[in-house]
Amino acid sequence: MAVFGAYGHTGRFVVAESIERGHVPLLLGRDREKLAALAKARPGFETRQASADDAASLDRALDGAAAVINCAGPFASTAAPVIEAALRAGIPYVDVAAEIEANADTFAHFAERARAAGTAVVPAMAFYGGLGDLLVTTAMGDRTSADEAHIAYGLSNWHPTGGTLAAGAVSARRRGGRRVRFTGGRLEYHDDALPTLEWPFPAPLGPRSVLGEFTMADVVTVPSHLDIPEVRTYMTAGAAADLSAPGASAPAAVDERGRSAQTFVVDVLVRSGDTERRVTAAGQDIYAVSAPLAVEAVDRILTGRTRTAGVASAGAIFDAPDFLRALSPHLSLHLHG
Repeated sequence: MAVFGAYGHTGRFVVAESIERGHVPLLLGRDREKLAALAKARPGFETRQASADDAASLDRALDGAAAVINCAGPFASTAAPVIEAALRAGIPYVDVAAEIEANADTFAHFAERARAAGTAVVPAMAFYGGLGDLLVTTAMGDRTSADEAHIAYGLSNWHPTGGTLAAGAVSARRRGGRRVRFTGGRLEYHDDALPTLEWPFPAPLGPRSVLGEFTMADVVTVPSHLDIPEVRTYMTAGAAADLSAPGASAPAAVDERGRSAQTFVVDVLVRSGDTERRVTAAGQDIYAVSAPLAVEAVDRILTGRTRTAGVASAGAIFDAPDFLRALSPHLSLHLHG
């Protein structure tokens, strides 16, 4: 398994998770010095330099790999070239992109080619986009349509990585400073202020002030396979303030796994008429938990535990409840009612 962006914050978690599961990861990245430092920290594992703007280097880097996990953002720049290289190599592609437009581009530009090639391409296989989609899909049960899906993120704090800030800046430029929401079955760009409301998170977190329409990648992944015309995401107001604070600090490790002290609750509510279904997941460190999400995805693709091929979100390609159960060492899951 190749990990592109292996020396980045999330990439290091992905490398560690893949090693724990018995894989021998190829450590890929654009910066030779950072690769050299990673090689010293991970002796015995091969490093290969590659750049998203150099197709030949990507082909060399993926030679012999069984799959590739792209952890190198901004994904507006890296997703398409690495997917192209994966298709040339005939191997599955998974990424941890939280960028709404980059994920939408993956579905729009590669659906037909990936399906024709029989190759799995799974974007947003991470905390934002992947986890929410798995939770919504689980809440749906056997249904394929609903009136509304609400995904509320209860973060204790949010110390963003440099990659998160860079990706956010790219997304802001692409939107011309506008905000985005998913309503009426499509993405809509607007200049309205974000509403503030209270979300009834379950105990022990309890009700919290959240920003409504704090839109994340779930508005791409969920509607890609479920007929839900209104998909709304929310963020605890304190975490949103952390993200936008001048000079926001990066996550600080507090345990042997390198995780920060940040905790999270993801509370999902799906509504059809008068019927509501709710699923909640909780854990520690949004960046760290992206690693088991991505590596579990690759494991399932390589062992044939998939429902489709081509470009597909987590909830479309995997058995969502079973996938979430497999993450029990990293997530606590509660189905309400």
